[in-house]
Amino acid sequence: MRTIAVVNQKGGCGKTTISINLASSLAQSGQRVLLVDMDPQAHCAIGLAVPEEQIEQSIYDVLISRSRNEPIRLTEILWQISDRLELAPASIDLSAFEQQMAGIQERECCLKEALDEVKNQYECAIIDCPPTIGLLTFNALRAATDVIVPVETGYFALHGLSKQLETLNVLCKRCSQHVEVKVLASMYDIRTKMAREILAELRSHFSDKMFKTIVNFNTRLKEAASFGQPISEYDPTSKGFKDFRALAEEVLATQVKQQRREFVNSLAGQLESISATANELLEATKPAPAVKSPAATQAQKPQPVDISEKLSDYYGVNQMGDAVVFVTLYPRAQAVQIAGDFNNWQPTATPLEKVGTSGVWQTKIKLPAGKYRYRLVVDGQWQQDPYNEITELNPFGELNSVVEVK
Repeated sequence: MRTIAVVNQKGGCGKTTISINLASSLAQSGQRVLLVDMDPQAHCAIGLAVPEEQIEQSIYDVLISRSRNEPIRLTEILWQISDRLELAPASIDLSAFEQQMAGIQERECCLKEALDEVKNQYECAIIDCPPTIGLLTFNALRAATDVIVPVETGYFALHGLSKQLETLNVLCKRCSQHVEVKVLASMYDIRTKMAREILAELRSHFSDKMFKTIVNFNTRLKEAASFGQPISEYDPTSKGFKDFRALAEEVLATQVKQQRREFVNSLAGQLESISATANELLEATKPAPAVKSPAATQAQKPQPVDISEKLSDYYGVNQMGDAVVFVTLYPRAQAVQIAGDFNNWQPTATPLEKVGTSGVWQTKIKLPAGKYRYRLVVDGQWQQDPYNEITELNPFGELNSVVEVK
């Protein structure tokens, strides 16, 4: 189970909004999702219309029960929000958790132990953390495989961000685990010069550790929360819904990319091992050499396996002869197009073709030698190519993907 903690010690950056709507979007994409509220304010329940007076037990009861040798299973407190989304609600009692657990061994592992019991029932868990770095957040980090740090694109949001990431790094080292930490720009208002400048600053400093997706300022998100609904239910035509759908797709694409990298590394090791064994076997079974010409001896010598020729990334942009092949993954998209300076930025001129039912889209374009800038247009939403790491900042404060044809 992939476990994503949404963390920022600064309040007002949209952690709960992101947690609720990312969880809902992942569930809509077919994932079985568990949303865990670790914030004593218990806003996840409010944002999903779970009546506070009907919550008899919360995540607090699950965590504290382990120190009392009367364990309560996580499944006993869950609320079903939709077919694929369940909520482990919080309560104000969580504010006393750190004091009550003082002196208890392994107190930072309470949440991890609870989640380990249900890891086969879900594909993803989202943890909404409190706006403090304390025992509750440390429990979330101990359980997490990934961390999202939402950053409001306002002046004060930048202050202390580097210190926040440094603190997260120290905590992750303390619990001896590798956690993928990525920054997410949130509450972005493209109309303000300040927001555009801060977004550009974030991208210049955290480009390799930052989501390509931006969560824009959107009043419909606030309205959805007030009605106790995720944006996917309240207004699936809104900009907010499109942002979170794109974020969910990027999260899933990152997971696929990590799995592919692990598979490729594993396969590379296997091929090297097979190659070495084959060479040893060939040497051992080779008959005694007769007198041969130098050319014949050279021809008989085993040639090493070129792993780079056998393995290559599937998604992204690659040059094949005089053409450029674009391949990307959008399982829920209805249409994927490319707009770039090679087609006068007209997406309708270059649609991608869907390959089967796997969500893979591809197209081949013949281009003369040169440097080209482009963006993908997924169901009308413009975004950079998530599988192309070469980018350039455009005049609108966003990133264009870049491909150079040789």
